[in-house]
Amino acid sequence: MPKKANFSKDFLAKIKEQLLAKKEDLEQELKAISEPNPANKADYEATFPDLGDKPDENAAEVTEYTSNLTLEITLEKALKDVNEALKRFDEGGYGICKYCNEPINEKRLLARPVSSSCIECKKKLTLEV
Repeated sequence: MPKKANFSKDFLAKIKEQLLAKKEDLEQELKAISEPNPANKADYEATFPDLGDKPDENAAEVTEYTSNLTLEITLEKALKDVNEALKRFDEGGYGICKYCNEPINEKRLLARPVSSSCIECKKKLTLEV
Protein backbone atom coordinates (compact mmCIF):
# COMPACT_ATOMS: atom_id res chain seq x y z
CA MET A 1 0.00 0.00 0.00
CA PRO A 2 1.42 3.41 -0.96
CA LYS A 3 2.48 5.72 1.82
CA LYS A 4 0.91 9.07 2.42
CA ALA A 5 3.03 12.19 2.62
CA ASN A 6 2.78 14.26 5.78
CA PHE A 7 2.96 17.71 4.24
CA SER A 8 1.32 20.66 5.97
CA LYS A 9 -1.94 21.99 4.58
CA ASP A 10 -0.23 25.34 3.92
CA PHE A 11 2.54 23.65 1.92
CA LEU A 12 0.06 21.66 -0.15
CA ALA A 13 -2.11 24.73 -0.75
CA LYS A 14 0.95 26.68 -1.92
CA ILE A 15 2.01 23.91 -4.32
CA LYS A 16 -1.50 23.44 -5.69
CA GLU A 17 -1.80 27.19 -6.27
CA GLN A 18 1.51 27.12 -8.19
CA LEU A 19 0.35 24.17 -10.28
CA LEU A 20 -2.98 25.81 -11.13
CA ALA A 21 -1.25 29.06 -12.08
CA LYS A 22 1.24 27.15 -14.25
CA LYS A 23 -1.62 25.28 -15.92
CA GLU A 24 -3.36 28.53 -16.78
CA ASP A 25 -0.13 30.05 -18.14
CA LEU A 26 0.58 27.00 -20.30
CA GLU A 27 -2.95 26.93 -21.68
CA GLN A 28 -2.71 30.64 -22.58
CA GLU A 29 0.64 30.10 -24.31
CA LEU A 30 -0.77 27.16 -26.25
CA LYS A 31 -3.83 29.15 -27.31
CA ALA A 32 -1.54 31.86 -28.70
CA ILE A 33 0.16 29.48 -31.15
CA SER A 34 -2.30 26.63 -31.63
CA GLU A 35 -5.86 25.43 -31.42
CA PRO A 36 -7.28 22.59 -29.33
CA ASN A 37 -7.76 19.35 -31.22
CA PRO A 38 -11.53 18.70 -31.20
CA ALA A 39 -10.95 14.93 -31.18
CA ASN A 40 -8.55 15.01 -28.20
CA LYS A 41 -8.84 17.70 -25.54
CA ALA A 42 -5.29 17.03 -24.30
CA ASP A 43 -3.86 17.73 -27.76
CA TYR A 44 -3.24 21.01 -29.53
CA GLU A 45 -2.43 21.68 -33.17
CA ALA A 46 -0.11 24.50 -34.17
CA THR A 47 -1.79 27.00 -36.43
CA PHE A 48 -0.21 27.95 -39.72
CA PRO A 49 0.33 31.73 -39.86
CA ASP A 50 -0.84 33.76 -42.83
CA LEU A 51 1.69 36.50 -43.48
CA GLY A 52 1.03 36.99 -47.19
CA ASP A 53 1.64 35.48 -50.63
CA LYS A 54 5.12 36.77 -51.48
CA PRO A 55 7.98 34.23 -51.45
CA ASP A 56 9.67 35.83 -48.44
CA GLU A 57 6.36 35.87 -46.57
CA ASN A 58 5.79 32.20 -47.41
CA ALA A 59 9.25 31.36 -46.09
CA ALA A 60 8.51 33.31 -42.91
CA GLU A 61 5.25 31.39 -42.50
CA VAL A 62 7.04 28.04 -42.71
CA THR A 63 9.73 29.20 -40.29
CA GLU A 64 7.17 30.50 -37.78
CA TYR A 65 5.04 27.35 -38.09
CA THR A 66 8.08 25.12 -37.51
CA SER A 67 9.03 27.12 -34.43
CA ASN A 68 5.45 27.04 -33.15
CA LEU A 69 5.23 23.29 -33.71
CA THR A 70 8.34 22.68 -31.60
CA LEU A 71 7.07 25.06 -28.91
CA GLU A 72 3.64 23.40 -28.97
CA ILE A 73 5.16 19.99 -28.26
CA THR A 74 7.19 21.39 -25.35
CA LEU A 75 4.19 23.22 -23.88
CA GLU A 76 1.91 20.18 -24.27
CA LYS A 77 4.41 18.03 -22.35
CA ALA A 78 4.65 20.62 -19.58
CA LEU A 79 0.84 20.84 -19.41
CA LYS A 80 0.60 17.04 -19.25
CA ASP A 81 3.06 17.03 -16.30
CA VAL A 82 1.01 19.68 -14.50
CA ASN A 83 -2.25 17.83 -15.11
CA GLU A 84 -0.74 14.57 -13.83
CA ALA A 85 0.50 16.34 -10.68
CA LEU A 86 -2.98 17.81 -10.12
CA LYS A 87 -4.46 14.33 -10.61
CA ARG A 88 -2.11 12.96 -7.92
CA PHE A 89 -3.37 15.78 -5.66
CA ASP A 90 -6.97 14.73 -6.23
CA GLU A 91 -6.18 11.05 -5.68
CA GLY A 92 -4.17 11.71 -2.49
CA GLY A 93 -0.84 10.53 -3.89
CA TYR A 94 0.87 13.86 -4.42
CA GLY A 95 4.41 14.01 -3.07
CA ILE A 96 4.99 10.25 -3.09
CA CYS A 97 7.69 8.83 -5.36
CA LYS A 98 6.13 6.58 -8.00
CA TYR A 99 9.14 4.24 -7.88
CA CYS A 100 9.94 3.72 -4.20
CA ASN A 101 6.67 4.95 -2.61
CA GLU A 102 8.60 7.21 -0.24
CA PRO A 103 7.76 10.89 0.31
CA ILE A 104 9.50 13.33 -2.03
CA ASN A 105 11.55 16.03 -0.29
CA GLU A 106 9.67 19.32 0.12
CA LYS A 107 12.58 21.29 -1.37
CA ARG A 108 12.35 19.21 -4.54
CA LEU A 109 8.60 19.79 -4.78
CA LEU A 110 9.07 23.53 -4.26
CA ALA A 111 11.68 23.61 -7.01
CA ARG A 112 9.70 21.33 -9.35
CA PRO A 113 6.08 20.91 -8.25
CA VAL A 114 5.37 18.37 -11.03
CA SER A 115 7.97 15.92 -9.67
CA SER A 116 6.72 12.37 -9.42
CA SER A 117 9.98 10.84 -8.20
CA CYS A 118 12.40 11.47 -5.39
CA ILE A 119 15.93 12.62 -6.15
CA GLU A 120 17.45 9.20 -5.38
CA CYS A 121 15.17 7.39 -7.84
CA LYS A 122 15.62 10.09 -10.47
CA LYS A 123 19.39 9.72 -10.21
CA LYS A 124 19.08 5.97 -10.69
CA LEU A 125 16.81 6.45 -13.69
CA THR A 126 19.19 8.88 -15.34
CA LEU A 127 22.24 6.80 -14.39
CA GLU A 128 23.71 9.50 -12.16
CA VAL A 129 24.50 7.01 -9.40
